[in-house]
Amino acid sequence: MAKENIKLIANNKKAYHDYFIEDTYEAGISLHGTEVKSLRMGKCSVKEAFIRIEKGEVFVYGMHISPYEKGNIFNRDPLRVKKLLMHRAEINKITGKIAEKGYTLVPLKVYLKGSLVKVEVGLARGKKLYDKRADIAKKDMRREAEKDFKVRNLY
Repeated sequence: MAKENIKLIANNKKAYHDYFIEDTYEAGISLHGTEVKSLRMGKCSVKEAFIRIEKGEVFVYGMHISPYEKGNIFNRDPLRVKKLLMHRAEINKITGKIAEKGYTLVPLKVYLKGSLVKVEVGLARGKKLYDKRADIAKKDMRREAEKDFKVRNLY
């Protein structure tokens, strides 16, 4: 089987900082023509986006897709609510998890897989302030260790 051509459009680093990502799912997204063209140019942001399940359907809110420059009257509202396409069994499984306290859905990545636009959805649990501090301290220690290693190898 050939390896699919994957091109990253947008990444949500803030989600990894604010949440523990328990599980990830791949979802298609329902778009209009000019939105796809804008995404192919990389004009997308998912920093403030969040996902809700309503009546058995999954929707992403706050995902900003910039209007396509050559799109004229066909351009849609950049912040319109977009429907995510997932299998019914996955949606039911996620709904059961979200019913537990502290779980939410966040978009992690938007990417092109072949010719299709996909969204990586993360089942996430919120971090407390002390968790964030511990992560920052761990990152600083790793950075210091890499710096020391680099300095030692130069001489």
